[in-house]
Amino acid sequence: MAGNTEPLSPRAKLAVTAGKAAAAVSRAAGRGSGSVIGGRVALKLDPDLLGRLAQHLDVILVSATNGKTTTTRLIAEALGAAGPVVSNALGANMPAGITSALAGGSDAKFGVIEVDEKYLAGVARDTTPKAIALLNLSRDQLDRAAETRMMAEHWREGLSGSKAVIIANADDPLVVWAASSSPNVVWVAAGQAWKDDAWSCPSCGGVMQRPGEDWFCGQCGFRRPAPSWALNGDYVLDPHGSAWPIHLQLPGRANKANATSSAAVAAVFGVPPQVALERMYQVQAVAGRYDVVSFQNRELRLLLAKNPAGWLETFSLIDPPPTPVILSVNARGADGTDTSWLWDVDYTQLAGHPIFVLGDRKLDLAVRLEVAGLDFRVCESLDEAVQYAPPGRIEVIANYTAFQDLRRRVGN
Repeated sequence: MAGNTEPLSPRAKLAVTAGKAAAAVSRAAGRGSGSVIGGRVALKLDPDLLGRLAQHLDVILVSATNGKTTTTRLIAEALGAAGPVVSNALGANMPAGITSALAGGSDAKFGVIEVDEKYLAGVARDTTPKAIALLNLSRDQLDRAAETRMMAEHWREGLSGSKAVIIANADDPLVVWAASSSPNVVWVAAGQAWKDDAWSCPSCGGVMQRPGEDWFCGQCGFRRPAPSWALNGDYVLDPHGSAWPIHLQLPGRANKANATSSAAVAAVFGVPPQVALERMYQVQAVAGRYDVVSFQNRELRLLLAKNPAGWLETFSLIDPPPTPVILSVNARGADGTDTSWLWDVDYTQLAGHPIFVLGDRKLDLAVRLEVAGLDFRVCESLDEAVQYAPPGRIEVIANYTAFQDLRRRVGN
């Protein structure tokens, strides 16, 4: 299955060693995992290193706006039944971070790699993947990322004629449009809760018709393909019509959808659905997401939500009122500096919850909640919010850098 296994050249070995040294220095200085700086140093010394490190692996790429870190973790767990796996499990999903991850996988059989949407085509070109999972596309970081239809077009062009098996969400028209340029697609009915980025046809621009779970364009005929795999309640339906129970420690329907796509990927490599799904149960948290931590003698559940689609999914899995909710929003480089997306989120779903607002852009969020007619308290710190929160476990929802800030504060 895996490709060329010739040993690394002296130049590549030097690049790997230098990258690991740079990463170690970064960690020692308290600047994070060091994966990005390590990868940058390594790629500077050998620009073709990513492809060299991938040549002995069966590579699986995972890309989406939401859910790619969790799905990558679930696929890695499932494929562990068939051999050693190397993965960028902490979510460093651009070429430098991916290179660092693969540098530690010399003995691995599989490389399960999360890829930022903008880099998917390039990473696919460098790593010659055996499979690519495409989960969803929605608006995210609009000040620096392409508009969703442009991103779908970029995927479509980059994956055209790909020899990889494409495992794609049949319920997202943008994903279907992107994947349709590939000759070998496995369609998965994983669902699509957020539909506001997919009302116009990506093929012709016409208005999409959406009767029930189906969708089609009345102008050009572009329509939902028949899925081979499907999420049906708490079960995965495989191509033979067999139903396999999903038992996850991760909450929410979105993670059942992620598990369904992961089972379809695992099957490409000969791992049966029952085995894949049983192994996925071992995953309790993903890079801090869903962790329940103790802080100031209180239990906090940490939830990441980076964009409107992610917030919608997160609201569906929090405990009901009167559970207290802390919301934290930043707008740093890694988040995107434009906070206009806050107005696309239906915060009225938080009615009845005691709400506490934090983060660099807490006042932007406060204005949005005020317009939504919600009661809330603006706080200067997590400590203050926890102090005023009524009894019970606290749900903490934050966007990317705010989530990292909170993890550092609680020592997670």
